[in-house]
Parts: sequence; structure tokens; C-alpha cells
Amino acid sequence: MQKQRVILGLIIVLVIAAITLLVNKPMRLGLDLQGGSQLTIQIEATKEHPVITQSDLEAVKKVIENRINGLGVAEALIQSASGNKILVQLPGVNDPQQAERVLGGTAQLEFREQKAGTEGQLGAELTVLEAAKQKQEAFKKAKSTDKAAIAENQAIIEKQQAEIGKLFGPVAIGGKRLKYASPQPVGSGGWEVALEFDGAGGDAFANLTKNLAGTGRSIGVFLDRDPISTPTVKADFAATGITGGKAVITGNFTTEKATDLAVQLRGGSLPVPVKIVENRTVGATLGRDSIQSSIYAGLGGLALVAVFMGVYYRLPGIVADIALVIYSLLSLAAFNILDVTLTLPGIAGFILSIGMAVDANVLIFERTREELRDGKTLYKSVEAGFHRAFDSILDSHVTTLISCGALFFLGSGLVKGYAVTLAVGVALSLFTSLTCTRTLLLLLVLGFPILRKKTQLFAPNIPNLATK
Repeated sequence: MQKQRVILGLIIVLVIAAITLLVNKPMRLGLDLQGGSQLTIQIEATKEHPVITQSDLEAVKKVIENRINGLGVAEALIQSASGNKILVQLPGVNDPQQAERVLGGTAQLEFREQKAGTEGQLGAELTVLEAAKQKQEAFKKAKSTDKAAIAENQAIIEKQQAEIGKLFGPVAIGGKRLKYASPQPVGSGGWEVALEFDGAGGDAFANLTKNLAGTGRSIGVFLDRDPISTPTVKADFAATGITGGKAVITGNFTTEKATDLAVQLRGGSLPVPVKIVENRTVGATLGRDSIQSSIYAGLGGLALVAVFMGVYYRLPGIVADIALVIYSLLSLAAFNILDVTLTLPGIAGFILSIGMAVDANVLIFERTREELRDGKTLYKSVEAGFHRAFDSILDSHVTTLISCGALFFLGSGLVKGYAVTLAVGVALSLFTSLTCTRTLLLLLVLGFPILRKKTQLFAPNIPNLATK
């Protein structure tokens, strides 16, 4: 009796902890429930990479994952698809254009030294480039459909970028030397991107700024061959250059552009070119409807199961209903602790595991009835029922867990989510069936002697057992 009370106390503590966790930490929801963006990224072959290998795919996925981490999307799904494609799901990201900019840009950062004798030419070329870029933004805002004008302006931009690139020498510092990048506000509402280089990058930056200090020539900061900033260095740094390995990129950035650039730079450069071939948004309304439908289905199923168990198995059935409620709370808390992203397939796995928990109780109660029919006392029948059903319950749960393992390691995406929720649910259903149900039943039988004479509450239509 004392053992059952200790176990009951432990169960109560677990239930309180589960409720507290669920109240204070919301569940993570997947794209199908929360809404967000889904992008299909095509990896393109080049002369340098005529064949896209598995290592190329993994390298691109790693860079994309780093950039997503910079966006702060913790529930993102990144998986390979057929035809050298990568599928990216971003729950909660409702700006697909921003996602496309951040994930699709190559973000190859270069610091280059301006050539001597080109000081006057640089200003003129930059003026033409800036005017073309402003015209490009105007086309976008107006949603222009004049393809000829857009193409002509784009040709001007590319030509100017190439001409400006000729005014600078080879790459002095590459993006690989970048240690960190972060957006920061400046002046009257403007933004810039603060950079920090590693040791070798810091030394190279000091040498670069030392060579240019006081000359009037610029440091060319190129992003994907586009000159985004051309700062000059004051003569004060002629002796040592700018030391410390820190710098800033200026360029009249908005908050959004500075953040996007910093995310791209921190994520690293893509090893091969990529192209966004599909970009679509999943509305949150659909997700809310799915959640509502799932809740109604789950509650309806639980209610029907609870009624059946109570009517058919009497008192043990009511105990099983209580155990199912405990099981549901512990399962949801486990999903929360494991940071499981809940999707519709995941909910299906959870509901299926509820069925397995009921199945275990059915086996136990049927074995208990068999013992009562053989004339054993109620206490011995309950104990024997659990003992005899254990092997069957264990076998069914282990085989299901093996299936979950196969789905998790061989499947991908939503299939893995289904496998995880089902596996967690199956493990906890084994615990609640053999611990919660058993403890509650034994407490009733041992703690209330009158119940030992009421065998009709456990096994109806079994005569001559009321006095045992």
C-alpha cells in the first residue's frame, strides 16, 4: 500500500509539472498549422561544378541552415528533393520576398583596394549605378510589366558594376575571414553593418587601410561583385592602419536591408549558384482551421473512448480514462521538452498512440476478468491481470517503436515528425498503462475494503463472487 502511495505522489508531481510547462511554454507549430513560407531552391551547375554532388547539396543545406538561424526561425524544415532541389519550410515567416533574398543570395563579400589614378572616374561611375538602382526600385514599387525597360535598366546596372570592378585590384580580404556581422543604427535613422574579422582577416584589414590612408582612394566593399560601399581611410591611420579587426559597411541601409545583409554574411557564401524556383505562402487561417479540426477530432475521440471504457469495463474503465488524461498531459509536455514541431502528421501520431494506450488497458482488464471467472479474489485477479498482459503489451509497443525508428531514419520531413510523436506517445502509453492504471486500481482495491465485495464494478455477470 505504501509503495502505491509513493508512486501516486510521483504521478501527481509529474502531472503538475506537465501542466505548468504547457501553460508557460507554447507548443511549436509546423508550417501546416502556423502558416509561413515554403521555398523550393534549385542548385545550378557551372563550368567549375558541372556535376552537382551529394557533398554540394549538403554544403548548400548547411549555409541555408545558418542563414535561417540568423532569421530566428527555429522550426524550419530543410530537406532534399528530386532534381538537385532543396525544400525549405519557414513557419511564421510571412514575408516570402525577404526569405528569398536571404536564402537565395550568394553573399560573396570582398574587400578590394582602389587602383591609383582612378579617383575621379569612380565617382562618376557610382553616380550612374546609383541612378540605375533607384530606377530598378521604382519599377518594383510600381509593379511594372514593361519587360523591355526593366531589362535595359538591368543591363546598365551590370555594365556599371563591371566597370567599377575594373577600378579596383584583386581581393584583399574575402568573406571567409569574417567572424561576425551585425546590423546597428547610425545617425538619423540610418543603419550600417558592423563586421569583425578573425586574426588573419584583422591583419589583412590593417594592411589594406594602411595602404589607402590619406590617399583619397577607397576600399571597395563588394557583395556578389556589386559595390555596396566605397569608404575612404583618414590619414590618421597611415602609420598602422585600422587595427582590432573591426569595420563597418555603410550604404544608406534600411533596417531590413542591414539585417538581411548581416544574416547572409554570417551564414557564409553558397558554394554553387542557386535559384528560387518556387516561393509560396501558407496562410495562418488554414493552420488555425487545422488545429481546431484536430482538437475537435481528438476531444471527440477521447470522449467516445472514455464512455466506452466506463460503460463496458465499469470501475477499471473509469480508472483507465483518468490514466488516459494523465497520458495526454505527459505526452504533450514531452513534445514540449523535446522541442518537437507539431504538424498534422504529428497530431495523427499522437492520436494513434492514444489508441495503443487504450489497447493496453483492454488487454489488462480482459485478463483480470478471466482471473475473476476462475474464482480468484479481486486483489489477486488485478495483480494477475497486469502480470499476464505484460508480455503482449510489451511486444506490441516494442514492434511499434521499431517501426517508428525505421520511419525516422529512413523517412524525411513530416514523416520524421510523425515517427517522433508516435514513438514518444507509445513509450508513455506503456508507462501510464503499467504504472498509472495499476497504481490507481490497487489503491482502490486495498484502500477501500467495500470495493472488494463489489465485484460487479469490475466484472459484471460473474456470479457468486460478492463475498470473496
